[in-house]
Amino acid sequence: MGRVSTAFKAFFKSLFDAATASRVQEALRTPDLASSTPAKSLPSPPMKQASAIERKPAQSEAVTLLATLQREARLIDFLQEDLSGYSDEQVGSAVRDIHRETANVLNRFFAIRSIFSDEEGATVNVPEGFDAARYRLTGNVSGEPPWSGTLRHHGWEVTQCELPAFSGSESAAKTIAPAEIEIAKKSSVNARP
Repeated sequence: MGRVSTAFKAFFKSLFDAATASRVQEALRTPDLASSTPAKSLPSPPMKQASAIERKPAQSEAVTLLATLQREARLIDFLQEDLSGYSDEQVGSAVRDIHRETANVLNRFFAIRSIFSDEEGATVNVPEGFDAARYRLTGNVSGEPPWSGTLRHHGWEVTQCELPAFSGSESAAKTIAPAEIEIAKKSSVNARP
């Protein structure tokens, strides 16, 4: 289609413009002109901007985690509940299930383990060149490492991070738990034919 369009443009431009007509006539007389003159590259069609490209809806990994903790452990329900009207026994009973299911989710997604396997209160060594994000030193810290001290908390680390892939809609991307609506059976009076 490009050559046909060029031929029509050349025809009509030559018809109404003498200079164009002589250039076209010269091009047609010299068969080697096309091969000896480098062709000008046509501008490429504009690329779609990144913002214009349609993207699949995505869910923040934090929302994915919250949604899973709600679905499997009812953690958000528990945290949003006003517990002042419940006895300690009632709260304790509810917490057992939430604790167990929350731990299961966290271990499945992150395979959490302690940094130190030693018991709290044990004497441990802090190596030279230690990572300050991995060891928090308290007390009388002076001099140069290595140090020796009392383990007050064994720390936690993840050994994996495997959150499920989100495949929902744009509105579902921010949903932690869907609203649950129980539909009552329609009575024959309200039913439409």
